[in-house]
Amino acid sequence: MSLINTQVQPFKAQAFKAGSDFIEVTEKDMLGKWSVVIFMPAAFTFNCPTEVEDAAEHYAEFEKLGAEVYIVTTDTHFSHKVWHETSDAVGKARFPLVGDPTHHLTRAFDVHIEEEGLALRGTFIINPEGIIKTMEIHDNSIARDVKETLRKLKAAQYVAAHPNEVCPAKWNEGAKTITPSLDLVGKI
Repeated sequence: MSLINTQVQPFKAQAFKAGSDFIEVTEKDMLGKWSVVIFMPAAFTFNCPTEVEDAAEHYAEFEKLGAEVYIVTTDTHFSHKVWHETSDAVGKARFPLVGDPTHHLTRAFDVHIEEEGLALRGTFIINPEGIIKTMEIHDNSIARDVKETLRKLKAAQYVAAHPNEVCPAKWNEGAKTITPSLDLVGKI
């Protein structure tokens, strides 16, 4: 069963956030604003710091769109603190680095690799009601481009504000959308 259009399950996790040290994060923190949850296998790996840095370099754009970013790995929040302090790339992060040592979140979002105790690379966009609107899950050897996540967030926000429209392939902010109609069937 797909997680699309399902409610984020209740959870409680500890996170490291620069300037705040440790914070608690729950599903309630995702209500009332857009959220982007980015799962990574583990701290202190090879590809993960490049993705954290990419998200950090675009964080102001997420904030401008009213969205919070959460990076989640199967490590503890203590590991995330040290990772933030020792990696120049991860040190740029100003969003919560969420620890999931119990694997509750990785299992709830269906990105857990049982035999490794790690997470797959999964990206989820969640609307202000706590409903999962997009998900992307792929092999850990392939890092993501957060610009595509930003594009998807803008599309999700657009269709939320314009429920009678859909965003076609490669849609970007300001581009034409489609109003679904039987008159269009076979004409596009």
